[in-house]
Amino acid sequence: MAAQTNSNEYGKTTYPLLPLRGLLVYPSMVLHFDVGRPKSVSALEAAMVEDHLIVLASQEDGQIDEPVVDDLYGVGTLARVKQMMKLPNGTIRVLVEGLARAEILEYTGEQDYFQVEVRIHSEPDDVQATPEMQAMMRSVSQQFEQYVKLSRKLDQETYAAVVDINHPGRFADMVASHLPLKVREKQEILECFDIQERLERLLQILSDEREVLELERKIHQRVRKQMEKTQKEYYLREQMKAIQRELGDKEGRMAEIEELREKLEAKQLPPQVYEKVEKEIVRLERIPASSAEGTVARTYIDWLLELPWTEEARSTPDVARAERILNEEHYGLEKVKDRILEFIAVQALTNRQSGPIICLAGPPGVGKTSLARSIAKSLNRPFVRVSLGGVRDDAEIRGHRRTYIGAMPGRILQGMKQAQVINPVFLLDEIDKMASDFRGDPAAAMLEILDPEQNETFSDHYIEIPYNLSNVLFITTANNLYDIPGPLRDRMEIIQLAGYTELEKLHIAKGHLLPRQRDRHALKGDRLRMSDDVIMEIIRHYTRESGVRNLDRLIASICRKAARIIASGESKRVTVTSALLTTFLGAHRFEYGQVEETDQIGGVAGLAWTEMGGDMLTVEVSVVPGTGKVVLTGKLGDVMKESAQTALSYVRSRAKSLHIPTDFHEKVDLHIHVPEGAIPKDGPSAGITMATAVASALTNRRVHREIAMTGEITLRGRVLPIGGLKEKSLAAHRAGIQTIIMPKGNIKDLEEIPSIVREAVRFVPVSHMDEVLELALEEAPLVDDSEQSNHDAWFADLLSEGKYGGGEAHQ
Repeated sequence: MAAQTNSNEYGKTTYPLLPLRGLLVYPSMVLHFDVGRPKSVSALEAAMVEDHLIVLASQEDGQIDEPVVDDLYGVGTLARVKQMMKLPNGTIRVLVEGLARAEILEYTGEQDYFQVEVRIHSEPDDVQATPEMQAMMRSVSQQFEQYVKLSRKLDQETYAAVVDINHPGRFADMVASHLPLKVREKQEILECFDIQERLERLLQILSDEREVLELERKIHQRVRKQMEKTQKEYYLREQMKAIQRELGDKEGRMAEIEELREKLEAKQLPPQVYEKVEKEIVRLERIPASSAEGTVARTYIDWLLELPWTEEARSTPDVARAERILNEEHYGLEKVKDRILEFIAVQALTNRQSGPIICLAGPPGVGKTSLARSIAKSLNRPFVRVSLGGVRDDAEIRGHRRTYIGAMPGRILQGMKQAQVINPVFLLDEIDKMASDFRGDPAAAMLEILDPEQNETFSDHYIEIPYNLSNVLFITTANNLYDIPGPLRDRMEIIQLAGYTELEKLHIAKGHLLPRQRDRHALKGDRLRMSDDVIMEIIRHYTRESGVRNLDRLIASICRKAARIIASGESKRVTVTSALLTTFLGAHRFEYGQVEETDQIGGVAGLAWTEMGGDMLTVEVSVVPGTGKVVLTGKLGDVMKESAQTALSYVRSRAKSLHIPTDFHEKVDLHIHVPEGAIPKDGPSAGITMATAVASALTNRRVHREIAMTGEITLRGRVLPIGGLKEKSLAAHRAGIQTIIMPKGNIKDLEEIPSIVREAVRFVPVSHMDEVLELALEEAPLVDDSEQSNHDAWFADLLSEGKYGGGEAHQ
């Protein structure tokens, strides 16, 4: 039992108190520590002035710099300061010796330092250990011996020094001081005034510590059995992993696995996806950390967790709002806007996320991509754009299988990850620019994506789980529909966007392009002035395009030059005139209108459709003495060459009515040329143009210069319908053509042509080639069949006199 004494043994009951952080001193212990806090230094100085005695009490929380009374334990240790030494950094190193337990009764001072009144619990040197105490001391000694053997921190000399102590109280304190216990546990032993109770508590703590050391030893043995001795680095890593598993440490691979499980639980996944992710996480857990397979598995799990499976954007189809947005962002395109508003109206009524696959087809620069962006804005859904230009590997669409190094999902699922919802507006840009080679056919892979009946279970080679694309609104864009495979084109609803008229370009430049470029170049207000006439001059003489992309570049160039003038201080504002426009952009690049100055023989204005919109091409025919050869130049395609042969055959069949000798094909050579030979040309719509040019050259009759034509011809002279009439008519209007000869089968297409073009140009529908020649060629005297022999002589005279050969014009 502990013997309680009064204060006479040490002379008094009131002592200065020194708070300890993370440290505890037992009676009979000698140790040193550093003191730096002002209150602690003051307490030391007070103790040194008197009898070198001081009470040491531990803080409950070692992080507190300025403890108060409630932060200190109620039992401390009375100690004698044996030595003090001031260190260079200003702190004081103190050597103390513990004397006895001190129960704090009252704090008598807290100003410069703590001063307390204590009750001393000292233990006489001649304490007799009872048989029960001796038995407990023996048990503690045995447990401590086993602990020393298992622990690598204590040696046998420490054990021998401890077990030689016969005093039961000092024995218990010394054993406790050598154990790696927390301050709270050491404090519990310090507060045990009864020696037997102290031994019991110590025995319990030793038993727990020994079990922990046994567990550590088992972990070491388990790891050694799994690893080879030569794989030191791998062994250390596995040892760390085993320790983390036993102690619950959230670091390394275990923390990574835990993080993935938390993401899995937080994300709402379909059952089959949840099971797949859970299976892959378990697999990742078993893969060694040094294996490259672990990175592949982690990447796959990340993709499954980052893809949207159930997240949905709240789409609010509002027809009025959509109409306002489309009108604000796009000028003209009324039919296209009407079709889009119809689509949005159906969505608002049916509350369906998807719909038909829309294909916006038209020349570059007419606003296809920006229309798609406006649709997404009006539906309040995320917008994702994927460019398909140049894609020639179907793995770009469907993804690569995970067996390949660097495998990843295709562009479709990459776009879905970017959108983070299952119902975005997904733009597949330039779908006509996809190609196919030995690596695969991406257009065939698009068949499943753009089929509303199949894309509910879209299969990506990387993900390997069916992905639902049925809620996605797919919009595609194309310049040339003929480059899209038939089955793919059949899955889409085509909306044609034609080129802009000059008046529409003027409105777009004033309302959209010029304000945007002014804002970009800090030319707001009246810093830059540009009249409608100047803008029209740019449109007519510096651009020749269906869209407005090049017009936007030219306006930006003017803004840059104006900004330079203003920044250099030459002028505070710039007014662009026709003369200044020439200074900024150079001489006129194009002449307004391409109509010939005079009526030509053998030269006919034809209308063509290109990916850039409509264009006007002149077909020229030259006739020279020869043996009946036909030469075709101008980089013509097979279809166009066939049209030339068909046109020539038709003219031969109508030789008598055209007053041409029936054997002219044996006496002359024909050269048919379409200028701009570096540009490939193909298509059947130049048939009537070639036939007219051949007839004009052979009959020496001039073609009216203000007439342009388009249409396909048959051997019997029938004129068949063609495509792209709107684009061709816009090109003719740009060139100053007054009359367009067109197939009668294209009358239905006249509604699509802008009213400004219909008012300025006369459209003449025809069904037979004879009508074309009657309209296009100048009048010629008719000759009866009985006079055919005279015509043969006339034809020979023409050849001999050199009057026949095409290209002659009125003077």
